[in-house]
Amino acid sequence: MSIATLILGRSGTGKTCSLRYMDPTQTLLIQTIRKPLPFHAPTWHYISKETPQGNKRVSDQWETIITWMHKTQRKIIVIDDFQYLLANEFMRRSHERGYERFIEIGRHAWDVLSAASALPEDVRVYLLSHTEEEANGHIKIKTIGKLLDEKITVEGLFTIVLRTEVNQGQYTFTTQNNGRDTVKSPIGLFETERIDNDLAQIDKHIVNFYGINAVALQEEQSPCMN
Repeated sequence: MSIATLILGRSGTGKTCSLRYMDPTQTLLIQTIRKPLPFHAPTWHYISKETPQGNKRVSDQWETIITWMHKTQRKIIVIDDFQYLLANEFMRRSHERGYERFIEIGRHAWDVLSAASALPEDVRVYLLSHTEEEANGHIKIKTIGKLLDEKITVEGLFTIVLRTEVNQGQYTFTTQNNGRDTVKSPIGLFETERIDNDLAQIDKHIVNFYGINAVALQEEQSPCMN
């Protein structure tokens, strides 16, 4: 069973930017919308005939994303802007009436989340998504409404949920629940309630905590890793 981590935060608070120290040769980045990375990224390229060794793909189709997760030989998978997997399908189906579409959209999201936790044990999957604040002040993952939330509690599918914060220009992740959000992490995984905005360091903590031999994994990977 792979280790899936949910990264939550408002737009502009450092979710995607946390990838800046990740090794692009070990990472597959799946974008649900195509957009430039928010940091200098000369070694990050979209996979194509011209750049088969690239490490970025774009799709908001749930079946395609699942296929890519299963086919890649890379041990780190990042799905950016996960909320658009839901929102884009909802907009494409906005002409439909009735509740059935919400059930199907929820099922498709559930399929992706289930696949993220069903890969080989040495694989780590990071899903980055926006947050929303409810009327009672509770902060949770942004979906497409209460009908979908009734069908699937996204955070409940994860053991690790982190949230980005910005305070006086300093970008961090919170690692423990503050009583108003859905943040959580295993006891002992992180030493403090706030850690640096650095997904590479988070991945190292997870590798060490769960006993994954990262050096052996790198040696086993083949030259073609798309």
